[in-house]
Amino acid sequence: MTGTTLAALGLAALVLSIAVAITIGPADVAVGDVVAIVGQHLGFGHADVTRIRDGIVWDLRLPRTLLAAVCGAGLAICGAIMQSLLRNPLADPFVLGISSGASTGAVLIVVLGVGGGIVGLSGGAFIGAVLAFAVVLLLAAGAGSTPDRVVLAGVAATQLFSALTSFIVTSSADAEQTRGVLFWLLGSLAGAGWNDVVLCGFVCLVGLVVCLAVAPALDAFAFGEDAAASLGIPVRWIRLLLLVVTALITATLVSAAGAIGFVGLVLPHAARAVVGPGHRRLLPTTALIGAIFLVWVDTVARTAFDPQELPVGVVTALVGVPAFAVILYRRKGPA
Repeated sequence: MTGTTLAALGLAALVLSIAVAITIGPADVAVGDVVAIVGQHLGFGHADVTRIRDGIVWDLRLPRTLLAAVCGAGLAICGAIMQSLLRNPLADPFVLGISSGASTGAVLIVVLGVGGGIVGLSGGAFIGAVLAFAVVLLLAAGAGSTPDRVVLAGVAATQLFSALTSFIVTSSADAEQTRGVLFWLLGSLAGAGWNDVVLCGFVCLVGLVVCLAVAPALDAFAFGEDAAASLGIPVRWIRLLLLVVTALITATLVSAAGAIGFVGLVLPHAARAVVGPGHRRLLPTTALIGAIFLVWVDTVARTAFDPQELPVGVVTALVGVPAFAVILYRRKGPA
């Protein structure tokens, strides 16, 4: 199967998944109504539906489903980059401590009211994520900035910011605040809006373009840094660029949707099984698989126990752990 055919099938599957997922929920909506409502808001014709049904599709389900697709694509791309860059099959977007930093920033806003109402929860999470990444870079630079040192610095930063988050919650939060914070930390797309979709989509698209531009360098990293350097690749600058790109993508997504694990850990392995290790095909394929996966995971999370909603991170963990175990068993070798 050619790359063009595979991409067309993947895009068709993604569009169909989004259209069908929007119809699922307490209020039944037909696929035709979804198409008509979207067309109406884009200036194509008029949808013969009630205002309530229009609001359900355009204001609630569509931005949430699109944000799920964007988050799935972005986290999966970051996972593929991290695994290739650090040559570690267990690396994922949160190995750099970004999720823990975002959690601390969000908790400072929600529990302690830092920012005086000027900085919202998403803004606090983004600032915390960037600060955590800065800490990782400082620690890694002092230790030599090799891939294993970056991983160790990420582990240290994760423990540090997790401890800070726990301290703030246990010492200052009431029961309601604690419940809200914990739900957000497990990942939630319930508050998705069009601003989140646009911002996260833009950041992920730019990140994907940058990563595709240095795809040959990523292929060379598979043979080790010395081999990459011998091919004329500026190893240190490429590694720093990709670390910054993955950090910004992850920070943006975490600030909008909370911490959603296992997407970046599992799905790059599935994509490699489909198209191989070459990054020009791997990255777009990983993005499509991640987008489709999280669309359906979010659909299950918001409907399986209606009216109770599960955090998205809980469902990704329940699905991701067995899937990752199967992948490891079948590969029985390095990623």
